[in-house]
Amino acid sequence: MRGDTLSETIPDRPSTPLSDQNFPTSSPVQDIRPRARISGVGGCLPRQIVTNEDLAQRLETSDDWIRTRTGIRQRHIVSEGENAVSLAAQAARNALEQAGVGPQDVDAVIVATSTPDQVFPAVAVRVQAALGMRAGFGFDVSAACSGFIYALSTANAFIGTGMAKRVLVIGVEVFSRLLDWEDRATCVLFGDGAGAVLLEAGAAPGEGILSTHLHSDGTLGDLLYVDGAAGTGTNSVLKMQGREVFRHAVVRLAEAVDEALDANGLCGADIQWLVPHQANLRIIDGMAKRLALPAERVVVTVDRHANTSAASIPLALNEAVRDGRIRKGDLILMEALGGGLTWGSALLRY
Repeated sequence: MRGDTLSETIPDRPSTPLSDQNFPTSSPVQDIRPRARISGVGGCLPRQIVTNEDLAQRLETSDDWIRTRTGIRQRHIVSEGENAVSLAAQAARNALEQAGVGPQDVDAVIVATSTPDQVFPAVAVRVQAALGMRAGFGFDVSAACSGFIYALSTANAFIGTGMAKRVLVIGVEVFSRLLDWEDRATCVLFGDGAGAVLLEAGAAPGEGILSTHLHSDGTLGDLLYVDGAAGTGTNSVLKMQGREVFRHAVVRLAEAVDEALDANGLCGADIQWLVPHQANLRIIDGMAKRLALPAERVVVTVDRHANTSAASIPLALNEAVRDGRIRKGDLILMEALGGGLTWGSALLRY
């Protein structure tokens, strides 16, 4: 999304730590449903790195122009032998390895993507095959940049109803195949990659996925869309009204964040980590300011990954878990907005 100057700003949210608030002492009805937790994370980025300087050699743009408006300095782009399935499968393997779980113990695979390799079969069932899974089920979710939040919420529901005990949730995108590489307003914004989490039943009360919140407004679908479907023709090119998408993102993401906090009786001061969709550094910084979170408590990868759409949140989570920033017990807030328009948030205790 382009960082055009707008009159809208993200309003500050009052921050009072949970410990300073007074809550009713009456006991709520006990929830005995299985609770989901993240037991493993994984990521996979293509080998090829394309810098802003590389793009400036064939477009009327510059490193300074791109960085000032987006915060991006490079992105990963698939090359020969890499596609959505290969990236997703490797991210899944990494998540399973960290969790110490074999693919035969996974009940379902849910993949969030807008850029499948084929119209069907789904990326999820191709990943099943790549992992050697002969049981369970898999399907794809299409909600653009909000896809991972949608997939996480769906997996959480499966676990909550007892339909599954372990679900691989993967966000993967190969947006390079949908870009007009002559359009500097869009092609500089996106990158390719995959991120995965293994969601398992067994979280204690107050741990794991605390709540998820999903929204969409189809009347705004023409603000960000792709003509045609991936893999079906030469007219499958991303179109975006950058200024309008930015404007709606500012408002809708603030609403989604408030919804998650209010649903759990929390405020910004209670959050240890913000792991946002990585579309534009100005939006990320604005949300952090609204929550009164210092920069070191916000996971940022947009500078190196660009916008990897549904893959951006799990890729950022994977990086922060593996480098030791995010630890067991930390309270994490996620939020995203994408084409549709779709948007949502998730709150979890890692």
